[in-house]
Amino acid sequence: MELTARKKEILKILVDSYIATAEPLGSKAIASRMTEKVSSATVRNELADLSEMGYLEQPHTSAGRIPSAKGYRLYVNELMERKTLDGEEAERITSAVQRELRGTDQLIARTGQMVSTFMDYPTYAITDHRHTATVRRFELLEVDEGSVIAVVMLSDSRVKSTLLPLELSLAEGALQSVTPLLNTHFTGLSHAEMHSRLMNLTDQVVPENFLLLNRVVNYAAELLEESERKQVYVGGTSQLLKMPEFRDIDKAHDLMHFMSDSGAQLPVPAGDAPMQILIGPENVSEALKESSVVVASYDIGDGMRGLVGVVGPTRMDYAAVAARLSYFAESLTKMFGKAQQLPPKEDEKP
Repeated sequence: MELTARKKEILKILVDSYIATAEPLGSKAIASRMTEKVSSATVRNELADLSEMGYLEQPHTSAGRIPSAKGYRLYVNELMERKTLDGEEAERITSAVQRELRGTDQLIARTGQMVSTFMDYPTYAITDHRHTATVRRFELLEVDEGSVIAVVMLSDSRVKSTLLPLELSLAEGALQSVTPLLNTHFTGLSHAEMHSRLMNLTDQVVPENFLLLNRVVNYAAELLEESERKQVYVGGTSQLLKMPEFRDIDKAHDLMHFMSDSGAQLPVPAGDAPMQILIGPENVSEALKESSVVVASYDIGDGMRGLVGVVGPTRMDYAAVAARLSYFAESLTKMFGKAQQLPPKEDEKP
């Protein structure tokens, strides 16, 4: 059966209406919105064909036809009108980015909080390390005989330090002996490799120096383990309660709990894709099979990227969500040094 231009137009009209109202659209109403004059009977025949082809579904015998996941996919890929932000909304986002995200401290939580204020859906924000961090260099600074400051420079340009109290007083020349060992044997390794290397040196280092070496290596390994864990911020989950699809409180709470408790399982764009739209069953997680997710990435630098995503029903306003997330991602990337200025507002574009 051929997917004709008329069938595509009917599908677009139906999806646009369902996104706006959450109610099926009758054949008479569809016919009145067609560019060519057609009868309600013709529209009903086309709707039956679209159902048979899998683009529409009828949840109940007495209910009207609504888009299926396959229908939404065709809509997103071919039929959806791409939106751009008007000057006022672009300015609001630009101002928020410049005001709220001047540094990288608590970046993810602040990004998530900010994005959620511009969306009518739940949002999430994640940091994603493209490359596993390792230690680039160690420095040890003596405080007194019983403590040192360990400074660890990571491969993603972060610098971490901590005060390490010691069980035994520092032996003379301990820092001068341990620091070269650290930089020779423990740079460029994973946390697991660091522990293994440490065990191999037990017979080669005097006991008082090995205690210091052990403390510093354990601290560095903890930093590497922490950097591998995704930091996730989830916000705006209560927005679900406003949507007709989640009138069933249990259904809404299940999704809210999944987002809050299983944030690491929320989707991220595959490879270097700047944006990904996952519709219903396209989501891997069972908890998202009846929802859609739009997620965009932005470049933080130093092998790290940030992710901002929106979760909602399959009748989500994909065009509006994609436009806002795309602008956020561009603005954040440029703020982190990939360009000299934020994206122009719509009324400033040539």
